[in-house]
Amino acid sequence: MNLKKYVTTAICGLMLATTLAAAQVVVRIGPPPPRPTEVVPAPPPAHSDLVWISGYHRWDGRRYVWVGGHYAGPPHPGASWVPGEWRPEMGGHVWHEGYWR
Repeated sequence: MNLKKYVTTAICGLMLATTLAAAQVVVRIGPPPPRPTEVVPAPPPAHSDLVWISGYHRWDGRRYVWVGGHYAGPPHPGASWVPGEWRPEMGGHVWHEGYWR
């Protein structure tokens, strides 16, 4: 491998590693428990395929703030929503986004 390709590959790898590391924020303070009384409204008429996505606590850089739930349409028939969660990792707590399965 010539030097130019080696340097380009190394720089790209470093940029990717930096991006991935920046994407995971480690919060040293544990999240509060989910709100047990979130009101789930009826889905909009004529949208029986919508799924309720529960609210969650988001870290805003200084504290946790509540993000209310909402309805969303699955990307394909039979898809199910896997909720996001805070997991204890790397000496703190890391948010893992919810996703369609």
